[in-house]
Amino acid sequence: MSETANELFDAGLERYNAGEGPDTLIPVFKEICDRSPKLAASWSCLALLYLLENKPEQAYKVAQKGVKLDPNAPQGRVNLVLAMLETGQKGVREHIDVIKQLMAHDSEVQGDLMESIDDGLTRKPDWKSLSRVKNWLTED
Repeated sequence: MSETANELFDAGLERYNAGEGPDTLIPVFKEICDRSPKLAASWSCLALLYLLENKPEQAYKVAQKGVKLDPNAPQGRVNLVLAMLETGQKGVREHIDVIKQLMAHDSEVQGDLMESIDDGLTRKPDWKSLSRVKNWLTED
């Protein structure tokens, strides 16, 4: 019996959290997106993996899909902002403002985002765009 998209997603997330690299996880998340194209979180994860692999154009396209599917997903918006910064797109501030609003309404969102950002900086320590986003999100 083959795994469902949700099972594949959970397994892919576990592998990511265990330290597996984007090179082997990108095909997994591509398959999840193909199987369940309306699962916004899978698009967000794929965008992050592309960003970690220095493929911002691909990240931008899939991050847009994720945010379109779930405009209230803060991590999806962070990944879209990163892809926008990496590809020189305009309109970043609007997304930062939405993320800040989402963080203001739910303190757990802020904790989760900062944990994710710190993870990104651990995996890619000299990631200037991610450092900028972190500064924007933590400024008053």
